Amino acid sequence: MSYRVEKDLLGEREIPRDAYYGIHTLRAKENFAVSGIPVHRELIWALALVKKAAAMANREIGLLEPRIAGAIVQAAEELARGQWHDQIVVDAFQGGAGTSTNMNVNEVIANRAIEILGGTKGDYSLVHPLDHVNLGQSTNDVYPTALRVAAIKLVRELSQAMAVLQGALQAKEKEFASILKIGRTQLQDAVPVTLGQEFSAYAEAVARDWWRLYKAEERLRQVNLGGTAVGTGLNASRRYIFRVVEILRELTGFSLARAENTVEATQNADIFAEVSGFVKTAAVNLAKIAGDLRLLSSGPRAGLGEIVLPEVQAGSSIMPGKVNPVIPEMVTQVAYQVMAGDAAVNMAAASGQLELNAFLPLIAHNLLHSLEMMTGAARLLAEKCVRGIQADEARCRQLLEASQGVITAFVPYLGYEKATAMVLRAVRSGRPVTELLVEEGLFTREEIEAILKPEELTTPGVAGVRHLKRFLTREGDKP
Repeated sequence: MSYRVEKDLLGEREIPRDAYYGIHTLRAKENFAVSGIPVHRELIWALALVKKAAAMANREIGLLEPRIAGAIVQAAEELARGQWHDQIVVDAFQGGAGTSTNMNVNEVIANRAIEILGGTKGDYSLVHPLDHVNLGQSTNDVYPTALRVAAIKLVRELSQAMAVLQGALQAKEKEFASILKIGRTQLQDAVPVTLGQEFSAYAEAVARDWWRLYKAEERLRQVNLGGTAVGTGLNASRRYIFRVVEILRELTGFSLARAENTVEATQNADIFAEVSGFVKTAAVNLAKIAGDLRLLSSGPRAGLGEIVLPEVQAGSSIMPGKVNPVIPEMVTQVAYQVMAGDAAVNMAAASGQLELNAFLPLIAHNLLHSLEMMTGAARLLAEKCVRGIQADEARCRQLLEASQGVITAFVPYLGYEKATAMVLRAVRSGRPVTELLVEEGLFTREEIEAILKPEELTTPGVAGVRHLKRFLTREGDKP
């Protein structure tokens, strides 16, 4: 391998001649060889757009020669499209508040721009990573701005995925609306509910998550680009400061605005903790839904088995015919990882000191990966699980009748003590409580049927009271 020599304030180093990165990146690559996890691709995309916007603004106000600016813009566009991502070689976990990532991007764009102009990589007299690509900027305004832009893009994708999941759950709510089953509290038999009502609860929870995420974008639109090192805008032209945000808004299509207080926006990372909290809350709901689907489909012959999940792969290397609820299991694991990532974001956001938060790379890694994982989990849960769920109506009816939970509907007529005695008799005899109620002459079969109609058991009010006239003391009364 042939090399070129570059130097910085610490001395000289050999850089692979074909590499687009330079000496600052090489040192960072060596210093932070810790996880092997690359910088998130959406953060690279956002950084490339920030560099493009900066070059366009600096060209427009006359601070950057059009020839140099044009080469930087082209190189930034290529990086944004995914070219040269293999040249962003610094680890996701790094000291310096993201300086290493910013320098890696600066050097890659500079060397590609040099190449576009017909020069040789490393000839920074043509295009300099700092004097040209980073003109009017600091890591401290570039990195947080790029993180906001990347987060907006991924928040939108997650919002769409949650909307798809909500729609799939609502379709099942409608499909299962008439299927009566036993409800459970604390995993014990409770009162009747429809399977559709259970799915309606899942859909409503996801709808809340969709709304939170949809509104979260508003929190991310205020950027500190132009604030440079600490938010004061030192070394940035006033014309540049206002124009660069306008250009970035046009490039992204996002309704970005310059933060009113760029010192504050540079100091604080609470916005990322807030958005991460919304993502975590969505993870909590997905974990709950996934857990319920596993329970309701358990068995299928020796468990609850009230629903049947789509079979997507064989479940065991030793037990023939076994199929596991792998999609809900995957979703649960993603949810737990997101919850853990949220804790990391919170600690990192709380650890900012004075004018800057040095732990933005940790925030970026966890927030962006959580958004991406949740998007995939929500989509797969909808496509490979929820849409294919089938109800076992006979099993639902069997468990409802075996549970004795329907006795609750008779409490307004019998009183709590007498109803309890009837349940105990039913349990000892192994007979349905409804048979004993008829046998005792307490209700006719027609009255039992009126009380046990699904619409009576699963809506507010006393079940069947409209049909049991003999229990009424006067017209309109309820027992």
